[in-house]
Amino acid sequence: MLLTGATGYVGGRLLRRLQEQGCAVRCLVRRPGALSGRAPASRPADVVVGDLVEPQTLPPAFEGIDVAYYLVHSMGSAGDFEERDRAAARHFAQAASRAGVRRVVYLGGLGRGEDLSRHLASRHEVGAILREHGLAVLELRASIVLGSGSLSFELIRALVERLPVMITPRWVEIEAQPIAIDDLLEYLVRAATLPLHGSRIFEIGGADRVSYGDLMREYARQRGLRRVMIKVPFLTPFLSSLWLGLVTPLFARVGRKLIESIRHPTVVEDDAALEAFGLRPVGMAQAIAAAIRSEDREFAETRWFDARSSAGEAPDWTGRRLGNRIVDVREREVRADPRRAFAPIRRIGGDTGWYAHDGLWRLRAALDLLAGGVGRRRGRPPNDELAVGDAVDFWRVEVYEPDRRLRLRAEMKLPGRAWLEFEVRSAGAGVSVIRQTALFDPLGLWGLAYWYLLAPLHAFVFGGMLAGIARAAERA
Repeated sequence: MLLTGATGYVGGRLLRRLQEQGCAVRCLVRRPGALSGRAPASRPADVVVGDLVEPQTLPPAFEGIDVAYYLVHSMGSAGDFEERDRAAARHFAQAASRAGVRRVVYLGGLGRGEDLSRHLASRHEVGAILREHGLAVLELRASIVLGSGSLSFELIRALVERLPVMITPRWVEIEAQPIAIDDLLEYLVRAATLPLHGSRIFEIGGADRVSYGDLMREYARQRGLRRVMIKVPFLTPFLSSLWLGLVTPLFARVGRKLIESIRHPTVVEDDAALEAFGLRPVGMAQAIAAAIRSEDREFAETRWFDARSSAGEAPDWTGRRLGNRIVDVREREVRADPRRAFAPIRRIGGDTGWYAHDGLWRLRAALDLLAGGVGRRRGRPPNDELAVGDAVDFWRVEVYEPDRRLRLRAEMKLPGRAWLEFEVRSAGAGVSVIRQTALFDPLGLWGLAYWYLLAPLHAFVFGGMLAGIARAAERA
């Protein structure tokens, strides 16, 4: 199989799904480094460097390919994105046709009518261009994708978390049929082997027809947040996109194209996919709950801003906001092997303390007790080893891998959830790197205020803690 768009949100997750099922996958990418960590280490993907707007780079990617996935678009690019999408689709189709590709699977956008947005019209045009070259094209048309890290979910989450009162324009109540990312991936996987003659378009969606307003209200309910939404008959897509650029992770160009795409209903009018694929997608509440749970397992596997077209070169997110979570990452190289470098970490808390500014830790524990929390009275296990589930002052061990990794979940009173993680890796003979990550998932506006008001203190405490651990490791 050939996968284009593997560095994007859907493509990155599809790559992992295909690899885990034992499929032989080749990825066409512009920057091979962007694929790092996307596929299981046991089955690295075959990578070919090329660009769909440079047709001379494509033939090596299509050699021996049976099924090709087309998951690219230029929504985040500046200028004439429609012409760029036309050229990319044309070059892809020509290369696939010459190579004798049996099937092309294309993910397009859901919507019907004459007055489609520029973005949706372009998505439909791309499907038509792929079919013009005699290829058997299976086109899946989807509306909003709900999953941890997806553009729409990040938009919903940012608005609900940050704004207790929202002024909502008309487009917030336009009906759509969102689909959970896991259901979308299952459609894409099955599309490769679905019995089919010629080309076919399938409309796919979740079990519910809802609006962005419904999605925001459901997200607020699941997060335990009270939000007021005031409807107004104005706010154009242009003005709305500028506002979204101020209060969400979106920048205005992507926001405007997203809003223009939902001016009209995007619902399934032909449910043939349900019978053809034998799938029963979940509804809105289950999709949102799954997205929230996935962030508890790991920081979203891929995110919408991973896509190369969204902002050019990949930014460095260390120490910044990722979605709704705030991350403080610090690293320190120490003259010690991994076992000795990890030794101070496994002894942390209790009588050992936190390696710096212990008076501040005691003050935080006292405030926690006053607020009805556990404080530091639980201490820690008496030996030097830890196990998952152990209490360490007002933390709980969530992950423990001896001499490599410790993750603690906060059980203190907080306007949100917090984790503290330590990882140790070898950096050569007798040298190791200790990475310390503080992660905070704020609950609403008060959670954000809590973090940013204490940001200077956090920098002082976390920096001192890592320095103290490094000194203890080198003394050992």
